Amino acid sequence: SIRHGHPSTLHLWWARRPLAAARAVIFTSLVDDPDDPDANPAFVQACRELNYGATSEELAFLKQLDEENRQRRLEGKPPKTHKRNIPKNVREGNDTPRMRLFDFIERLVEWEATTDEKIMGEARRLIRIATDGKPPPLLDPFAGGGSIPLEAQRLGLEAHASDLNPVAVMINKAMIEIPPRFAGMPPVNPRDRKSIFTTEAQRAQRTTGSAATARISATEKSSPHRYGGTEGGWRGAAGLAADVRYYGEWMRERAFERIGHLYPKHKGETVIAWLWARTVISPNPAVNAPVPLASSFVLSKKRGRECWAKPVIEGNRVRFKVTKGLPPRDEDGTVGKRKFGGGRCIISGEPMSFAYLRAEGQAGRLGAMPMAIVTEGKRGRNYYSPDPQHELVASEAEKMDYWKPTGKMPLKDPHFPTGYGMYEFGDLFTPRQLTALTTFSDLVHEARELATRDALAAGLANDDVPLRKGGRGARAYGEAVSVYLAFAVDRSADFLTNLARWLSSNEQIKNLFSRQAIPMLWDYAETNPLSGLSGSWMSQITWVCRGFQSLSGGRVGKASQQDAQKLNYSQIMLSTDPPYYDNIGYADLSDFFYVWLRTSLQDVYPEAFGTLLVPKSTELIASTFRHENKEAAKKFFEAGMLQAFSNIRRFAPEDFPSTVYYAFKQQDAGFMSDGTSAPATSTGWETMLSGLIIAGFNIVGTWPVRTESSIRLNALRANALASSIVLVCRPRPEDAPATSRRRFLDALRAELPPAIAEMKTGSIAPVDMAQASIGPGMAIYSRYRAVLEADGTPLTVRTALGLINEALDESLEGAVADLDAETRFAIDWFTQKGHQSGDFGEANTLAQSKNTAVESVALAGLVEAKAGKVRLIHWREYDPGAYEPAQDQRPTVWEGAHHLIERLNSHGEMGAAALYNKLPGDIAASARD
Repeated sequence: SIRHGHPSTLHLWWARRPLAAARAVIFTSLVDDPDDPDANPAFVQACRELNYGATSEELAFLKQLDEENRQRRLEGKPPKTHKRNIPKNVREGNDTPRMRLFDFIERLVEWEATTDEKIMGEARRLIRIATDGKPPPLLDPFAGGGSIPLEAQRLGLEAHASDLNPVAVMINKAMIEIPPRFAGMPPVNPRDRKSIFTTEAQRAQRTTGSAATARISATEKSSPHRYGGTEGGWRGAAGLAADVRYYGEWMRERAFERIGHLYPKHKGETVIAWLWARTVISPNPAVNAPVPLASSFVLSKKRGRECWAKPVIEGNRVRFKVTKGLPPRDEDGTVGKRKFGGGRCIISGEPMSFAYLRAEGQAGRLGAMPMAIVTEGKRGRNYYSPDPQHELVASEAEKMDYWKPTGKMPLKDPHFPTGYGMYEFGDLFTPRQLTALTTFSDLVHEARELATRDALAAGLANDDVPLRKGGRGARAYGEAVSVYLAFAVDRSADFLTNLARWLSSNEQIKNLFSRQAIPMLWDYAETNPLSGLSGSWMSQITWVCRGFQSLSGGRVGKASQQDAQKLNYSQIMLSTDPPYYDNIGYADLSDFFYVWLRTSLQDVYPEAFGTLLVPKSTELIASTFRHENKEAAKKFFEAGMLQAFSNIRRFAPEDFPSTVYYAFKQQDAGFMSDGTSAPATSTGWETMLSGLIIAGFNIVGTWPVRTESSIRLNALRANALASSIVLVCRPRPEDAPATSRRRFLDALRAELPPAIAEMKTGSIAPVDMAQASIGPGMAIYSRYRAVLEADGTPLTVRTALGLINEALDESLEGAVADLDAETRFAIDWFTQKGHQSGDFGEANTLAQSKNTAVESVALAGLVEAKAGKVRLIHWREYDPGAYEPAQDQRPTVWEGAHHLIERLNSHGEMGAAALYNKLPGDIAASARD
């Protein structure tokens, strides 16, 4: 329970989406620990009645399995296991209200629960009981993509989202403001309405005859929504989504009429994409002609369908010919790629440095040439050599009337391709792409007018109140439809750019924003937006509708464009994911989408789109590209974050905690107590803690929440899980006392060990223990107005973090004395030698001091002892997957730990967990530690 901060109830959620993590944090911030003596009795009873226990059949199965395994143990056979999805509390024989609640939370954070009204309704009911029927409103002052406000609304709270970035504000409006306003309404378009009334008439005729049909016809104009609602299948925003699909299809038809000639078929097949390679004039004077700069010539890697674009050199001219199979391997062993510090002339072999390529780009001499045409055939993708006629058609777009964004990208920021002469956002598109995007953007306005007329015909109010002012009539509805159509234009821009790549592995176009940057690309795929396939206009419509159609009709939320440093609210629950120090400049990147949103929605939300580009001067990041130097950027971020937290502290409630997310890399978690040598210190992490504490918050918890899937490749290869840390905060009393460093240390030594012992009983992974232990340590540090050094100066957050980690080490080292003798030897020998060999006599002396001998340690499988040398066995030397704890005659904690390490690195955390469950109970917990 985050609400009351009992460490014994700490649970580690594996959330496959950020939405699920936000849902879990908000829910547990609002409910009690039902096993706490002071918990609300009604809530305890509600948890006791949660229907997430085992069925009678499952209980009988477990009883029978226990009997069978008891007999197998007597016979010396390994126990049987089962794969049934039986609730954990039943499996562990711990069916308490708390465990029932935990089982419920596990279901609540599953992705499938997002649209499971039974589970979400149960969550809302539990929240109402826990809050005496008065769940608080929630504010996210750095709302960004809107995960937190959306989940707050889904859980029945009144959600408020605030951000400076107008793109983020529009995303939040599209999720928490607009869908609830038109929830449960059927569509207004004539096609779906005809279907609605035809179905209703048929149903009525089957039940009451033709008289009912006549009544329906008579009332259709006066109350057309009578036959919609949830009964007709239009739950949540499904009706609005149906209209977005309809008017999106209408836009596609009009676009085909206007620009269809720019997207011809090839050999009777629909073209999916045209593949292009950028060109540059060869630096070799003897060539003096454009040469391609493709990073790969491979078009398809699918088995049985391999093909590549073979460069054919004819004098000083290069053309491409699609060829079956894969290209011959290059000198560096790669297939069809060029990695020569920039490029090389494919004709002469002359190297071309990045400096040369940048200079040519800045001089405006980068061009493009066709590599291949990709079509959709009867049996999948087909690849054809370039067609001169298609190249001529593409050039016709240069003569058409299109709009080109003129906003400039930041010159010095390496996340943008300005070094290659692409200075404005308009440079990221070909003329044909600009023509298509301009056409669809213009059609958004026309579709809005059509949707408004249809809404009037369907019976919506003709009140002329705009959407931005809370309108619910025909005008507001037409504007609402256009918001989602505008987002489809934005999604199209992500594919309709000369920085979208072709993926030869799965034969489809990859959008530009696969990461938070706009990188240069040497070969690109130009999609056909009218094709109806991957990257097309209708695929974007489908994705947009999928994103909001199932949103429930909860309370209407509020999204506003405001500065967190100037917000003004009364008591309101806070949960936020603030900027991370020198994080990516989202305002700069958002301009890519903003310029197209503005053309579509400026007349709907004039205040949000009042500037030519996204406001940047007040964005809270420590960007060295916007300030004189690194120190100036640091001061700007620290001052702004402190002001924001101080402002938020004014209206943070006493009854409910504030939660702040901070994503960190594992190497950020180390701190030195002297504050002078801390290579692993994360400045952003330290700044975040300092800002909260100085602003008047008491940090009572730092809880790791895993937000990555267990199958993430990074997680299998390295300790790079990048957990999110949830900082749980409460307002510190205004009259909080100051204390000395000595008393702070005394409190740490007294309070930290029991807190750590209690956390060990939860589901905290060992890799997260250091981070989680910062919570109770910082709770001690931040409960004082100040912790003072001997000379009266404040003890810094960095120093406090170092002291907390030292106290953690002392607490964990105290458990070493209880380990087996061989493990105690291995710990000390590792401290001295690592995995290097050492003298046998020295090792034996150490072993004897641990009441064992080197021979015994070797027999246990911990060391290799030969030729007078002793060396600890590395985890990589263990036979992968071969260890069976039940067959180990000399089990030790050290060996168990190293097999867990091996399994973690080879099979991930789930594999390590499977082995952990097989280890003897007295070995398992210590090996895990």
